[in-house]
Formats: sequence, structure tokens, C-alpha cells
Amino acid sequence: MVADKLYFVYIMTNAKHTVLYTGFSSDLKVRVWSHKERLVDGFIKKYHIDMLVYYEATESVVSALERERQIKAGSRQDKINLINSMNPEWRDLYDDLDTFVCLRRTQYDIAMSDCRYLRESFGKVSQRKQEVFNL
Repeated sequence: MVADKLYFVYIMTNAKHTVLYTGFSSDLKVRVWSHKERLVDGFIKKYHIDMLVYYEATESVVSALERERQIKAGSRQDKINLINSMNPEWRDLYDDLDTFVCLRRTQYDIAMSDCRYLRESFGKVSQRKQEVFNL
């Protein structure tokens, strides 16, 4: 079973890293591309924000929106710490997105296969896997 949809919370910056932008998208590759191409007027275009430096994925739109609000409410230093935890070089992660989505879906498939095996073999899945995968 493959997750039907992934939702992303992301942080982008400009070349000098002077501005941080936090957003949410259900199609991160397209969203970042539209920012890079400056297709939409507004904050991103005004401040030349075109580097994806951080992102998270979840299967829940509610979780993604809550996480976006949480990150936006944090200080600039909190955002910098978050970026450094995933991407200490602050390189543009845009080209890595296709690889991430393929790996994420493969990991999900493996975990779901494990859950099905446990259910068939032992009649139930551990409470932790039930919580993680909402079974």
C-alpha cells in the first residue's frame, strides 16, 4: 500500500540567507518551482526567495498545517536550528525532492508489509505501529 498523498511543510531562503519563508504544500516540487520562477507576486518574489533549505512530510493535512503554524510561531533562531539539523550546509534541496518521495513511499510500503505480516502471524500489530500508521 502506498500513501495516497504527502503534505509538506518547508522553509525557503534567499541567496544571502537574510530572509526565511515557511510554507505548506501538497505538491512541494511544483510549489518550489513556482517560487524559483517567480510566478506568483508577493513575499517570495519581493525578497528573491528561491532556495529550499528544509522540509518535512506527513500524510496528514491537519498535522502539516499544525506544524507550519508551530514553525512560523518560532523564532528565527528556532528556524535556523531546524534547518541546521537537516541541512547544515544550507544547500538547495529542490533537486533532491524526487529521491525523497520515492524513498519515503518505499519505507512506507516496507513498514505496511511488516504490519500485515505481524497481523497474520500474531493476530495483532504492536500498539506503536498502530499509532504510527493509524491502523
